Amino acid sequence: MNCGSVSVIGRANAGKSTLINVMVGEKVSIVSPKPQTTRERILGILNEEDSQIVFVDTPGIYKAESLLNSYMQRTVENSTEDVDLVLFVIDAHQGLGEKDKQLALKFSKLDIPTIIVLTKIDITPENLLISEIKELGEVCEHVVPVSARKGKNLKELKKVIVSLLPEGDRLFDENIISDRSERFMIKEIMREKILLKFQAEIPHGVAIIVNEFKLREDGKIYDISLDIVCEKPNHKAILIGKNGGAIREVSSFARQEMEKFLGKKVFLTTYVKVEEDWRNSAYLLKEHGYGEEV
Repeated sequence: MNCGSVSVIGRANAGKSTLINVMVGEKVSIVSPKPQTTRERILGILNEEDSQIVFVDTPGIYKAESLLNSYMQRTVENSTEDVDLVLFVIDAHQGLGEKDKQLALKFSKLDIPTIIVLTKIDITPENLLISEIKELGEVCEHVVPVSARKGKNLKELKKVIVSLLPEGDRLFDENIISDRSERFMIKEIMREKILLKFQAEIPHGVAIIVNEFKLREDGKIYDISLDIVCEKPNHKAILIGKNGGAIREVSSFARQEMEKFLGKKVFLTTYVKVEEDWRNSAYLLKEHGYGEEV
């Protein structure tokens, strides 16, 4: 049996979380078209009869502009330690940038097997894709083009991954698909819906705090209470919206996703509060669960 951990690394919006969710077959990471969607290290576990692949989702490689972003980038840098394989994910549709080439060379020189995964091939011109595969093939032995959303070439990717993993026992029980709790996923679902609804800087300055996560005695309904923390009073006004319309709408979308995830009805209460510049406060970052050291 081949089992091991696979660090999934790439620039912001390369499609890492979507790829992991599709490979695992369950939603273990939130997804949005905005940078900085993934903030923390999250495991997604694919269990097969003859293998176990432990995917390690990481924040996108992104220029650090705040203490929170610095924490996220350290998470990326540390993610190649104690893993068996690296997947370096590149958005093929965007074309190869100089940064992509530099990173591909960097990861290919590690003492860890590396696979370069070209994503979004369903919307990438064929001549561009051929050119990218050829160029990256000069840097890395294993280059696999895929489309996670269309399910293209995922079996081939899984085959290559398993072939490079060591033989050994499962790292996790075969019924486990993630290392994150339901409470954590509830927080992330709320943040995902805010990322999808609001523009500009507002969603990046949001943290979610779970005040209550409790299943009622009848076992049919979860009572969930969340604080939505933002950085500025005008951000709070936008999040709430005219007559509370914006917060009601985004909370409704979040509640529906939570009910799907938990398999039970949810009574959701949300509050919006301001903590100015919390992303640059080491104390507040720890309070909101972003690492022991920032």
